[in-house]
Amino acid sequence: MSLNTRERLIVALDLPSVAAAEAMVSRLGDTVGFYKIGYQLAFAGGLPFAAGLIAAGKQVFLDLKLHDIGNTVAKGVESVAQLGATFLTVHAYPQTMKAAVEGKRGAKLRILAVTVLTSYDDADLAAAGYDMSVGELAAARAAQARDIGVDGLVCSAEEVGKLRDIAGPGMTLVTPGIRPAGSASGDQKRIMTPARAIEAGADYLVIGRPIVEARDPKAAADAIVAEIESATRK
Repeated sequence: MSLNTRERLIVALDLPSVAAAEAMVSRLGDTVGFYKIGYQLAFAGGLPFAAGLIAAGKQVFLDLKLHDIGNTVAKGVESVAQLGATFLTVHAYPQTMKAAVEGKRGAKLRILAVTVLTSYDDADLAAAGYDMSVGELAAARAAQARDIGVDGLVCSAEEVGKLRDIAGPGMTLVTPGIRPAGSASGDQKRIMTPARAIEAGADYLVIGRPIVEARDPKAAADAIVAEIESATRK
């Protein structure tokens, strides 16, 4: 996959309002061309805002993690495809993934299956009733996603290398839980620096708080882009 270094950084606009998101996008300027919109902003007017970003030439990742009956998922995906988003997440349950692939049909939208949330560890899975480790569950879901025809996976950097072997070169691997050296881990339990994630095989890195909560968000984003560039040259 040939990617421009700058577009490999996806900034998570985990902000409370469209006004705050607009201000952040303005501060970041041309440094960032790819943005993730999750629940917080989506439910605060973020979908019309996403359409505006797309019209302005930015790429948008809608992190909505769809999981419902097949028909509902398929119809939701159809609507997102018409919006012009680049990525959309669904949970990696076979029925959900099949419906999402059906819903996108011939659209350019790429479906990403969320294997295991990066805030989960083995103890969390056990509490949820799973009799397997994070790595085992992520691997099983990656294989299912590959066989169903999903475009890519969302996975922690810890699993990227193993899941690349399972998914093959054609699937896109998007990695959240990225923290530059010295950053607080927050509620993430499976984290990695940008350089190590790229070296492990991630195609795109999703980074939120280390950029949007920085004193100088543009400088923080520039530093991460430089780190990605350095890692790709090794």
